[in-house]
Amino acid sequence: MMPRTGLLACALLAAMAAAGPQARAESAPPPGAARLAQKAAPLPPSPPAKGLDGAALKAEVAGNREFQERLKAEIEAAKGDRGKLSRLLVDASGRARDIEQRIIDLEGRMARLDQAAKALDISLAQRRGVLAQVLAALLRMGREPPPALVMRPDDALDAVRSAILLGALVPELRVEAETLASDLTELSRVRGELAEARGTLARLGTVLEEDRARLAALIGERQRRQQESDPVPAAERAQAEGVAKASGDVHDLVTRLEAEVPPAARAAEAAQNAAPAPSPNGKRDLGGPDDPARLRPAVVFADAKGLLPLPVAGVRLREFGAPDAAGGAEKGLTIATRSGAPVSAPADGWVVYAGPFRSYGQLLILNAGGGYHILMAGMDRITVDLGQFVLAGEPVAVMGRAGRVGPSAGPSAPSGGSSASGQPQLYVEFRKDGVSIDPAPWWAAATDSRKVRG
Repeated sequence: MMPRTGLLACALLAAMAAAGPQARAESAPPPGAARLAQKAAPLPPSPPAKGLDGAALKAEVAGNREFQERLKAEIEAAKGDRGKLSRLLVDASGRARDIEQRIIDLEGRMARLDQAAKALDISLAQRRGVLAQVLAALLRMGREPPPALVMRPDDALDAVRSAILLGALVPELRVEAETLASDLTELSRVRGELAEARGTLARLGTVLEEDRARLAALIGERQRRQQESDPVPAAERAQAEGVAKASGDVHDLVTRLEAEVPPAARAAEAAQNAAPAPSPNGKRDLGGPDDPARLRPAVVFADAKGLLPLPVAGVRLREFGAPDAAGGAEKGLTIATRSGAPVSAPADGWVVYAGPFRSYGQLLILNAGGGYHILMAGMDRITVDLGQFVLAGEPVAVMGRAGRVGPSAGPSAPSGGSSASGQPQLYVEFRKDGVSIDPAPWWAAATDSRKVRG
């Protein structure tokens, strides 16, 4: 039977073999230990290099063709049915937002695992000398046990000295060996979880890419129909742009738009006169898929507290009322997002402005009725038009790409745009009768995510 010290050495070496080549190189065991590790836990053979797989390429092409045909059939089935197209838009936007959030959470977990792996690597590198000494001592003790007292009288003193020395060293060696084996085993587990997370991330990325393509096609169809049914004349569009350039702040902008620009004025009038659409199930909700063809809010905005979804997957960076860079207080909520993330309407409402405005960059303003307006800024592209009615959860804009430089922020500018690291940020502000209010009571608890990595 192998001595206990030999068993400890084998366990330690097996853990090193499972931890991977980096840990084995850092710990630098002696040649004899390396041979024992090969016996204890042989490494699997390296997979053969893969070249271009013709069958896989054909399958990918066929899959893309099938996706395009399926998407075309969906759009064709919704032809002439505004409610059905709206349902498809809300569902596609919600699905994309959910996958975005899953990716954000997974990237955060991967970052934590990566930090843990680096910490273990550093710890093992710092103890590489101790590890080599422990392995060498354990292996020597396994191969050459100390002399026994019964061998020869002249060996008795050496045996006693060896026994005294072993009595002091063996417990310490055992503890060190077990600690090192535990660290190596943990490193192996962390690296395994990282590899699994990378695979999941790749699969989610593929699904998200398809969902974004589907969403873009549906948005294009919606805007095509909007242009056919209720086009905004070029003169009115130019008038809105002129008002935006001449307005000094958002309150002035909204006031003048709803008084001077016909599409915004009609939207404001509709918002003022519209009564909530009756809920088919009698419940207090946003309507959503139950009544996707409606042209008025499902719920009075003041009564929608606790119901609204966040407009984008991400993390809430700066809250309403928090100190801002200019020494004042934040007037809205800033959300960090992934690049290219779709932005949806937080509530039912009419578009009273969609375009550039001062340091806000691309600014979208929705009239939610009852004197309430929702402002969103920091997007790369707005996908709705003046006067258009949108449902809660319906896509209205797209965030920019990582590394894109955001708008220059002045003292009165929002914090939206891009962070110093290039991460896109969405700015959301709620206003009641021209005064900024805290949007926190309106958000649904299930959408209050605080984890993101872009």
